[in-house]
Amino acid sequence: MSVSVRIPTILRTYTGGESEVSASGDTLAAVLDDLDSNYSGIKGRIVDEQGELRRFVNVYVGNDDVRFLDSLATATPEGTQISVIPAVAGG
Repeated sequence: MSVSVRIPTILRTYTGGESEVSASGDTLAAVLDDLDSNYSGIKGRIVDEQGELRRFVNVYVGNDDVRFLDSLATATPEGTQISVIPAVAGG
C-alpha cells in the first residue's frame, strides 16, 4: 500500500531535500521500515533503540496522532498521508 510521508525540515537531509516522499506498508511500522530502506538512517531519528516512537517526535496518520491510536501498529490505508512532526519546546 502506497502512502505519502511528509518530512520535516530537520530530516530532509535523509531524503535529499524532499519534503514529501512515498513509502509502502499496511502499518506505520512497515511504512517506517520501507522508508528506512530507501532513506537509510531516517527511521532511527523517529524510533528509539527500544523500537518506540521517540518522545519528541509526533507522527500523524491522516489527522490522528498515532499515540492515541495503535502507535506503530496503526493501519496506513492506501493513499494515506503520514506527517512526521518534531515537537517544539521552549520558554
